[in-house]
Amino acid sequence: MGVGDVSSPGPRRSLPVLLLVSVRPEQWTKNLFVFAGVLFGQRLNNASSVLAALGAFAIFCGLSGAVYLCNDVADRTSDRAHPLKRHRPLASGELKASTALVAAGLLFAVSVAGAALMSAPLALTAVAYALLLTLYSAVLKHVVILDVLAIAAGFVLRAAAGAIAVKVPISEWLLICTTLLALFLALSKRRHELTLLTSGATGHRPILQEYSPYLLDQMIGVVTASTLVAYCFYAISPDTASKLGTTRLGVTIPFVLYGIFRYLYLVHLKREGGSPSTLLLSDRPLLVCVGLWSLSVILVLYSPLGR
Repeated sequence: MGVGDVSSPGPRRSLPVLLLVSVRPEQWTKNLFVFAGVLFGQRLNNASSVLAALGAFAIFCGLSGAVYLCNDVADRTSDRAHPLKRHRPLASGELKASTALVAAGLLFAVSVAGAALMSAPLALTAVAYALLLTLYSAVLKHVVILDVLAIAAGFVLRAAAGAIAVKVPISEWLLICTTLLALFLALSKRRHELTLLTSGATGHRPILQEYSPYLLDQMIGVVTASTLVAYCFYAISPDTASKLGTTRLGVTIPFVLYGIFRYLYLVHLKREGGSPSTLLLSDRPLLVCVGLWSLSVILVLYSPLGR
């Protein structure tokens, strides 16, 4: 099958299946950032706060699904030149653009309505997130450096929405660490696209002509160091100890170190990193690391062991 072949690789799928594939549930792990507020706000043992965080998670899954549908409509021509994306329902021609846009509109309306029922600030954050990603799709993804900064801003809005949903203060450390980690993932993704598609990279994503593997490696190096330093300072900060009531958050640092180094290993030596969500679910050592980090944070913040 040639690169320009847009036929479906298998039996024709039903409309619900095509829509489900197009909203990319495998990417919903990105929305786990909304749980940072309930976790570090020490509200994980509060049922109403957990439900509010779950509600925010569902809202952002709906919003991200709506944005993915719109993106796939806009990018369906260029996606046909991509070795993996050409099998997406819109790129392959299985799903009509008009159907996808109607579904996107419904998802957006339901998600914003759900956010408004929870609180006005959450609804504003949800709308800001949708507007940011729309602006990214229309303009910012074509502007060097601003493209990855916009992606990072989307993660920050997710984390802020989680804090708003459970009514805890939005920590400056939360915003800093989220921004840096998101930049790390976005730059790694750009590097993967550039090295995977080689000469066809700029045809698929024109902004890639503004980057080079060397430049991206330099930027990733800066962001990697900044992420590790920021998290270490947060973990051992006296202000953090005062707010959280524990001085033992530093025990979680080794998991952060291993997780970032493992991700760099996968990006550079295994040529992965195109989809952080997929990589998290498919790489067992990385998944175990994230699980152990989460468990260690819970033990430090919620058990007598952390005191």
